[in-house]
Amino acid sequence: MPKNYFITRPCCPGCKSIRHNTIYSCGFLESPVKEYIESFYACQGGVEFEYLKGNKFVLRECNDCGLIYQEEIPNEFLMGKLYEEWIDPEIAFNQDLHNHGLDYYALYAQEIMMLIAYLNTKPDQLKYFDFGMGWGRWAIMAMAFGCDTYGSELSHTRLEFAKSRGIKVITWKEILDHQFDFINTDQVFEHIHEPLETLLYLKKALKPGGIIKISVPDGRDIKRRLSVSDWTAPKYSRYSLNAVSPLEHINCFNRASMIKMADIAGLEIMNLPLRIQYTHATNWKLIKPALKNILYPLYHDVLKRGTYIFFRQKRLKGP
Repeated sequence: MPKNYFITRPCCPGCKSIRHNTIYSCGFLESPVKEYIESFYACQGGVEFEYLKGNKFVLRECNDCGLIYQEEIPNEFLMGKLYEEWIDPEIAFNQDLHNHGLDYYALYAQEIMMLIAYLNTKPDQLKYFDFGMGWGRWAIMAMAFGCDTYGSELSHTRLEFAKSRGIKVITWKEILDHQFDFINTDQVFEHIHEPLETLLYLKKALKPGGIIKISVPDGRDIKRRLSVSDWTAPKYSRYSLNAVSPLEHINCFNRASMIKMADIAGLEIMNLPLRIQYTHATNWKLIKPALKNILYPLYHDVLKRGTYIFFRQKRLKGP
């Protein structure tokens, strides 16, 4: 067994700056990180701690863009082991299938309808790509609206499932054989070894006027949470540290660091008109989802908060 299954990132993966501060450090086999990892994977399959021996969970904060990132990350072998063994595919599939209700799928449908309306093109003439599609739920929804839908994923098990549902699966190299109206990346960029390079690559597969969505966990107050250091805090709770989950969430973005990375990649923010967002919002019957329908567009587009952002290629400015 090789001595080390990790690689070290010498600079910020979002903007390539070498200026950073270390804001947290703990061995993977030391408390409280070991207990967190053990608990996190216990219900998903399990973890083999011998592969983590001698390595540290180190969080660095970029002094230039504010991205918080894990310095030591699993290499390709360990990533494969993590996503195909420690996260048992059968358990993950059952959780994905049974843990989501109507609201979950309604949000997918709502987003796809808004995009179709904005692009003002018949669905069967739109080409969509779900990058890092997981079990392909978003791609399946896009297909249901008639869009020409493609997907990619690292997990072999998830790829085979996507194929069985009719999704056109493509490899990394095949991405540039296409030009897409919309590229969906939902809960993906926090997992990627080289997010800036990945974004630059995906940009090449956008049609003129095409859109790419990046949606990641919001790490704007992660330093406050780290100061409390409650590694037992449940996901979505006030002190949850899920945004910097060891091994998986290797990039912790805030809004500014996302926009900086996109700017370097030659992309700018693109806001869907509020009229389109409100027209195609669903689930107005209950108070809570109705309030979300009203407030979320204002939160993202007017107050400019959050890490759910649409981007397009920068437009040339006139003289």
